[in-house]
Amino acid sequence: MSDATLSAGTGGELKLSGVLDFRSGPELRETGARLIREHGLGDLVLDCSGVEKSSSVGLSLLLAFMRDARKAGKTLSIRALPEDMRQIAGVSGLDELLPLEV
Repeated sequence: MSDATLSAGTGGELKLSGVLDFRSGPELRETGARLIREHGLGDLVLDCSGVEKSSSVGLSLLLAFMRDARKAGKTLSIRALPEDMRQIAGVSGLDELLPLEV
């Protein structure tokens, strides 16, 4: 398994990568809340192209990041959601709630 990371890129981009599971979730949750709160731009994009694998923890993180952004008065869109996460979102009905870039 790979370590998971969340880092700030350029132009309002946050980059999520690695394996999203019960081991990586808590640290990613804290990092995401901090990055969203501290980021200077109001429009943020969460790039998920580096996510290798995800359990339902990954979707839970996305929902938490959406709440964090809303609380901070920012918008958050999601780019390059991996297929396994899309399938979990579809089964659970979350695909309609997630602000996915087309």
